[in-house]
Amino acid sequence: MEPAELVGLLAEPERLRVVAAMVLGARTHAQIAERSGLDPKAVAAALRRLHTGGLIEDAPGGYVLRTALFKEAARAAAPAPADEPYGYVDPKVEWLVRAFVRNGRLIGLPAQRGRRRIVLEHLVSTFEPGVRYPEREVDAMLRAWTDDSPVDYVTVRRYLVDESLLDRDGGEYWRSGGWLDSAQ
Repeated sequence: MEPAELVGLLAEPERLRVVAAMVLGARTHAQIAERSGLDPKAVAAALRRLHTGGLIEDAPGGYVLRTALFKEAARAAAPAPADEPYGYVDPKVEWLVRAFVRNGRLIGLPAQRGRRRIVLEHLVSTFEPGVRYPEREVDAMLRAWTDDSPVDYVTVRRYLVDESLLDRDGGEYWRSGGWLDSAQ
């Protein structure tokens, strides 16, 4: 299902309420009417449209919402990764950084420590070696990476310190690890 089709099916408040009731476990016409607060006629009309559109299907004991369609639509609507490489020689490092950094923004952090370290080494390259930064400036630099991200800048700062990529003392931070670009 195309993302626009899915959005179109959910564009009417009654259909959206029916889907919400189904997400909460309603399967029969009566359960959906009760949980959505809609009258039975409105529920019937919404179910008909959602069924015709392919978002719900008949199942033993009522209807079932095809939740996998939401994930498919999200994948279809996701922007393609930027074609411009980050310049890492190791293709695995390049792939990993591209998977977690898009358009200059951190879109997540790997759960595995070794992989997370690679992404953090990419982020710490923002900081110049030998320069001391006040915490306020560090926070501003990290916020630039984490705006609209599920990861907050405080978590990133803590990881950078824990991984010895940044050191701190007396409210100042400085770069203490990570890769250096020898071409500069």
